[in-house]
Amino acid sequence: MSSGKLNLLDFSNPSIRTLHLTWVAFFITFVVWFSHAPLLAAIKETFDLSQQQVKALMILNVALTIPARIVIGILVDKFGPRHVYSGLLVLSSFVCFLFASSTSYEMLALSRFLLGFVGAGFVIGIRLVGEWFPAKQVGLAEGVYGGWGNFGSAAAAMTLPTVALLFGGPEGWRYAIASTGVIALVYGVFFYFKARNTPKGSTYFKPKKSGGLEVTTKKDFYFYLIMNVPMYIALAVLTWKLGPDNLKLLTGGAATALWIGLVVLFVFQVTQIYKVNSHLFTDPQPQPQGYKFKQVAVLDWAYFVTFGSELAVVSMLPLFFMDTFGLDAVKAGLLASGFAFMNLAARPGGGWISDKFGRKKTMSILIAGLAVGYLVLSQIDAGWWIWVAVAATMCCSFFVQAGEGAVFAMVPLVQRRMTGQIAGMAGAYGNVGAVTFLTVLSFVDASTFFMVIAGCAAGVFVLVQFLEEPEGHMAEVLPDGTVQLIEVS
Repeated sequence: MSSGKLNLLDFSNPSIRTLHLTWVAFFITFVVWFSHAPLLAAIKETFDLSQQQVKALMILNVALTIPARIVIGILVDKFGPRHVYSGLLVLSSFVCFLFASSTSYEMLALSRFLLGFVGAGFVIGIRLVGEWFPAKQVGLAEGVYGGWGNFGSAAAAMTLPTVALLFGGPEGWRYAIASTGVIALVYGVFFYFKARNTPKGSTYFKPKKSGGLEVTTKKDFYFYLIMNVPMYIALAVLTWKLGPDNLKLLTGGAATALWIGLVVLFVFQVTQIYKVNSHLFTDPQPQPQGYKFKQVAVLDWAYFVTFGSELAVVSMLPLFFMDTFGLDAVKAGLLASGFAFMNLAARPGGGWISDKFGRKKTMSILIAGLAVGYLVLSQIDAGWWIWVAVAATMCCSFFVQAGEGAVFAMVPLVQRRMTGQIAGMAGAYGNVGAVTFLTVLSFVDASTFFMVIAGCAAGVFVLVQFLEEPEGHMAEVLPDGTVQLIEVS
């Protein structure tokens, strides 16, 4: 685990092999998660779906990801990335088969809802990559993991329609989607035998208790509870969008039951968080391995505005180009795809810049660039040259995805033993951002939508100024009670 330059082609290095093994796992989860998107026309024809039902499937695909990333974060810290990633890939393959063999809309909807869980796979690799790379390399490594893995959604869009055509007939989409399940199943088993949680001789630190993040002070305890509220609000909004006043997938009674369930779930989570942190109220003692929860909160909001805006913009950009410039669907989709393609270079670039020039400074510059980028996009109209509009979109996309890389360059340096949970909470906030911005889009035009994101980014820029640059060493407690120092700068 050298602190020198990162050679991604050095397959003799076990850290590099682990990085490639891990980003491929993430890539496959995104292929499975978004396997339906390029095949929706064929699925719509097979089941004679209405436009409302198609929209409901798209929402169901992301609904479970918010709580799933929290749950997966807890599981990966407790059981290790190797078991959790393998298990997630294998289990998602069977849900994928269920979706491919669906005979009714209800079956489609249920299996697509359950497949939202595979979107939490991202969290697992953040912990695994963080275990294998030192602080001076972890930003670039996490950026490669996130950027190359994220490309799975674009790969699905480019390849699955061709796979469906090869099988021929109106049912070809079933074979295309089932093929992604086969890949997930095979790779899940392969990953189990090839992956290792830590380099040889290293300790895999685990939280002392499971059920929530351990915090250091009473103030942080209440801060943590407040930071959980936006996730439940986002889930309540999703329930509303699926309810009788919108997509009509849920009846009024079912929607009310889900809202009550969210309240009950929140109360249950509060009790679990209290159990993990009850010592703060009964026997508060100084903790050598303590940290400031504000670090987590700032990263959450930074991911809210970076990944959250990316998910929202990718969903609306093709239609935006069609309406603004009068393009057909194929040309608009091709031009809009540039936003997602930037992931291959921008996210690793954000991690690399963070490693080289510092976490706080990098995040500040990238969030500021993001705000300016969306402000520029808000001014696009039919009077613009198309190539200028595409160039502006690509520039904005760089700051968005490099910002994501900068966020997760910092995540493994907050508290090693809880990296999974911290990554899970930040990841969930990304989905909260997507729900927030897409909800805004349902009420305003595209120009206002971009301006709202720019305004949120300006607010997050202020929050980032409260982030503390990791310095020196992070303290972790070994199973025998002794304290080990881990370099974070």
